[in-house]
Amino acid sequence: MIGVTGATGKLGQLVMQELLKRVEAKELVAIVRSPEKAQSFEAKGVHIRQADYDDPAALEKALHGIERLLLISANEVGKRYPQHQNVIRSAQKTGVQWIVYTSLLHADTSLINLAEEHRQTESFLKNAGVPYTFLRNGWYTENYEGTVRSAVEHGALLGSAGSGRIASAARKDYAEAAAHVLTTDGHVGKTYELAGDQAWTMDDLARAISHLTGKNIVYRNLPVEEYADILTNSGIPEDYAKMIADWDRATAEGSLYDDSQTLKQLIGRPTTPLTETIQSWI
Repeated sequence: MIGVTGATGKLGQLVMQELLKRVEAKELVAIVRSPEKAQSFEAKGVHIRQADYDDPAALEKALHGIERLLLISANEVGKRYPQHQNVIRSAQKTGVQWIVYTSLLHADTSLINLAEEHRQTESFLKNAGVPYTFLRNGWYTENYEGTVRSAVEHGALLGSAGSGRIASAARKDYAEAAAHVLTTDGHVGKTYELAGDQAWTMDDLARAISHLTGKNIVYRNLPVEEYADILTNSGIPEDYAKMIADWDRATAEGSLYDDSQTLKQLIGRPTTPLTETIQSWI
C-alpha cells in the first residue's frame, strides 16, 4: 500500500494521478483533511482516509497498513516541523516501512527562510528509525503565476532576485518524480536535488513574457525592502510580503540554482520548459 499525505493539494493531486498510471487504485491511500475533495479518486477505487497534520490519533488510524508513504510537506509556514513530527511518529507506531519526504532544494545549505523547517524535518526523519528518501524539490514554475500576470497587466516585472539563476520546473515534473520513486526500488537513504534542466533569470523571464505577449516587459530589480513595500501596498500581508522579498534575496545568492539534471534523470524526459508553463497564464 502506498499512502500520500495532502493528496488533494496542488502537488498531491498530480502525484495521485501519476501513481494511478503505475499501480492499481486499490493499492493507494489518499490521506486528506477534507474527504469530500477526494471524491474523484474514491470513484476510481482509491482508499480515502481523513487525517490532519495536527491530529496524531487520526494520523495513526490513517497510516494503518501503509508500507510506503509520501509525506508532502505541510503548507503552514512556522508550523511545519511539529506537524511533520506528528506524521513521522505516527508512521513509526503503525509500522510504515519507508517515508519519502518532499523537502527543499539544497535544504542543508539554502539561504531561503523556508529551509530551516525542512532541515529540522530531515534531521528528525534520519533519526526516526524509518527508512527514508528526501526529494529536495526546487521552485515550482507555477510560483511565478501571480508575478507574470502582474507584469502583463502593469508592463513591468518587479523583484529583488538580481541575476540569480532559477532552475524551476513545473509542478507536474516533481509529481512524476515522486510517483517514480514510490513505485520503483533503489531509492532508500538517498537525497535527490530536483530542479529544472534550464535555469533562467528574471531578465530571461521578462524576455519570455515579452515574446509571448508582444509587449515590451522589462525587469526592474529593486532593493529587498522596497520590493516588500510594493508587495504590501498591493494587498499582500506585510509578513508574507517580507518573506517573498527575502526569497528573492536568497535567489540572487544562488539558492534556487542546480545543474545536476537529477529530475530529468528520474522522470526520463526533459523538464517542462519555462515558456510552456507560463503560456497558459497570458
